[in-house]
Amino acid sequence: MDIGTLRGLGTLLIFVAFTGLLFWAYNSKRKASFDEAAQLPFADEEPLSSEQNKDTSRSNNQ
Repeated sequence: MDIGTLRGLGTLLIFVAFTGLLFWAYNSKRKASFDEAAQLPFADEEPLSSEQNKDTSRSNNQ
């Protein structure tokens, strides 16, 4: 077995692991928890009320 064969087998192993990971992530029953985790960066932002929106637009126009 030469170095080229070993590198080829290593590449094949990494490819199989990568496709297995993709399959697990997209077909997992944990999709709801993945979606919830994807929204975490936006969790501490509060939506602006219509009054706050009006105050913000007035201060930007002045």
